[in-house]
Amino acid sequence: MAEHTSKAYRNQVIYSVFTRDHTPEGTFEGVRKDLPRIKALGVDIIWLMPIHPIGEKARKGTLGSPYAIRDYRAVNPEFGGLDDFRQLVEEIHRLGMKCVIDVVYNHTSPDSVLAKEHPEWFYRKADGGFGNRVGDWTDIIDLDYSHRELWTYQIDTLKYWAGLVDGFRCDVAPLVPLEFWKEARTQVEQVRPGCLWLAESVEPGFIAALRRMGAGCLSDSQLYEAFDLCYDYDVYGLFVDCLTGKVPLSRYAEALCRQEVIYPDNYVKLRFLENHDQPRAAFLIPDETALLNWTAFSFFQKGTAMVYGGQEVSCAHLPSLFDRDTVDWSGPDHSEVIRRLCALKKHPVLTDSSYEVEALPGDMLRAVHYSGERRLLGLFSVRGNRGLVPVEVPDGWYENLVDGNQIEVKHGLLSCCGLPIVLEART
Repeated sequence: MAEHTSKAYRNQVIYSVFTRDHTPEGTFEGVRKDLPRIKALGVDIIWLMPIHPIGEKARKGTLGSPYAIRDYRAVNPEFGGLDDFRQLVEEIHRLGMKCVIDVVYNHTSPDSVLAKEHPEWFYRKADGGFGNRVGDWTDIIDLDYSHRELWTYQIDTLKYWAGLVDGFRCDVAPLVPLEFWKEARTQVEQVRPGCLWLAESVEPGFIAALRRMGAGCLSDSQLYEAFDLCYDYDVYGLFVDCLTGKVPLSRYAEALCRQEVIYPDNYVKLRFLENHDQPRAAFLIPDETALLNWTAFSFFQKGTAMVYGGQEVSCAHLPSLFDRDTVDWSGPDHSEVIRRLCALKKHPVLTDSSYEVEALPGDMLRAVHYSGERRLLGLFSVRGNRGLVPVEVPDGWYENLVDGNQIEVKHGLLSCCGLPIVLEART
């Protein structure tokens, strides 16, 4: 299964789309019209957040969360019909990209098709009523995977959608049994060979809290038995703590190095600065030069890069999941930067390398990918500071693969002007 995950996923870029808020129309057709622009960025995979009808009972906001699904086997009529969805996927494929859809299998809305037709498939509270293990998720009720009939229904649903799309991003995957995911992967492979499986793995604190409650919660290491990609929530908290000055940059660098030894050799992390659950990067990092460095670093990291729709125009406002909140596309357009970084992501050294990250004085990250005699060196001044940086590459002139400019190394030193630098050298 995931032991055969291709390291080529490390050269891929995923673009996340929330259909409701991506365009003024808020429809599949609106997204379809925007596909040529997204493709021009260098994107490989479109991830569509949940496309299914949303429950009305216990709904949050005016339109409800797309993660409170009423019917796994239908599309949200607010977005269009099934034919509209098919046309969207066909256009994604025509442009040479793949399509991944959200799978929300831990829970449904309280008024879901399954809650009505198979109430026995749901978790029950002490009083016998529907409920969930995470109390603040008030608009959903948890499924109970002790029922094998539920496995059959869910896997048959996956096989249906696998006839149309290329993969699945699985919401809170650690809360669903690992054996279910393994069996689902095996069966879906018969319908869609090479199907991509992306797990929304969760923060260490969330895992610990669920386990204290007696609820099962899978670690990233367990998830890699069934999934190709996992979120990098195992280090995201440290990233935010660095931004706020709570911990030194070295703590984050050490955590990234630790990933190299605790996960399988072919591990692939989803590298992001923002997503639909977290603050926008432009909000977290208001300084434009610092944001450029962090963005370049996220693409340079070992793993699949992700862009959340609107990130390329430095949106600072995180769209609501519960109401119409269209992305503001009027911000400064950094599409050319994203295009260059997407091109950098295809560099063959990034496919199969040993990876090191080190925090340097002056709030700089030095990261190196080693692959045979080749290596990629990256310097990222995460607060936009300038300075001389020692580098272990021969003296001479190099192309900065981030912006195309020439960079000189002299006496083993490189002069950083505060902008990100990536260069290739041989050992």
